Amino acid sequence: MKSVNNIKELASILNLSISTVSRVLNGKGKSFRISEATSKKVFDTAKEYNYSPNRVARGLKLEKTDTIGLIIPDIANPYFGSIAKTIEVEARKNGYSIILCDSLDDENTEAELLQLLAKRKVDGIIIAPTGKSSNHVTEIQEQGIPVMVIDRYLPDTNLPFVTTDNYLGALLATEHFIALGHRNIACIQGINGVSANNERVKGYRDALQKHRIPVSETMIMGTDFGEENGYLQTRKLLALPEHPTAIFALSNLISLGSIRALKEAGLTIPDDISIISFDEQAWSAFLTCPMTTVEQPREEIGRLAFGALLNIIDKVLPEKTDKIMLQPRLILRESVKKILK
Repeated sequence: MKSVNNIKELASILNLSISTVSRVLNGKGKSFRISEATSKKVFDTAKEYNYSPNRVARGLKLEKTDTIGLIIPDIANPYFGSIAKTIEVEARKNGYSIILCDSLDDENTEAELLQLLAKRKVDGIIIAPTGKSSNHVTEIQEQGIPVMVIDRYLPDTNLPFVTTDNYLGALLATEHFIALGHRNIACIQGINGVSANNERVKGYRDALQKHRIPVSETMIMGTDFGEENGYLQTRKLLALPEHPTAIFALSNLISLGSIRALKEAGLTIPDDISIISFDEQAWSAFLTCPMTTVEQPREEIGRLAFGALLNIIDKVLPEKTDKIMLQPRLILRESVKKILK
């Protein structure tokens, strides 16, 4: 296969200046009024001679690395995995690579990963923050590295974000329970203090109060968004003198833990207890009892987050792209039983 090793050789073959070839290959042909015919000739010849620009050298010259850091709380969670996949695809389309990091739902680990990515000179960072503190995130932005928050937001900052209307999703789910006659509804939450969790709990509370149902603090429990939390809290609920008729699980993994605990107790969904999960998954419709879920637009979150970050990196700032809240959808299946009011 014919090949060239550098742009000087390619320019010689084309009988063009090095600067003209460089501008075309860097996507700046139009801005320098280089004809489409010349641009096509450059790209065709580069392909013929198996030439691609030295991205590392070009990055050093432009102070760009063409890399994006992505920090998520749990790579094993299908919800975050789906978002990460969308971001990676969008990045590749735009000539970027992704450095994917798992914070393990730990704020200290998250802070270390942010510093690591800063040292790697990434062009921007997308993060689903795991904790309540924002200082370690805003420090990165103050260093001049664009930061885009996903899935949740940091209310005490001006950091841009793309998230779901968690409050509305929880309101819809709790009102569905109520419409089918449930009054003793438990809420198994994730990390208290994180915006996504707080908004979901608020939606749950407001739905009960709207329908004049007392909010029992003993019915709101949980420590994180993991499966083990769902399992342990469900066992506690079942040990109560009068266990709830319904469980609202504030994440897909929490709902899996609840299902495991209910199965161990010999209880069935929805005959013995009803359940709704926040987060739709591929398997939600194929459980023994297909589960009613609150669906978040995962692909749209990933696509919009990367696009908005790219606008910041390229210093293109369209209006109303920095704080985006998307609408959830309640998907009705068979996991909620109608009971007598």
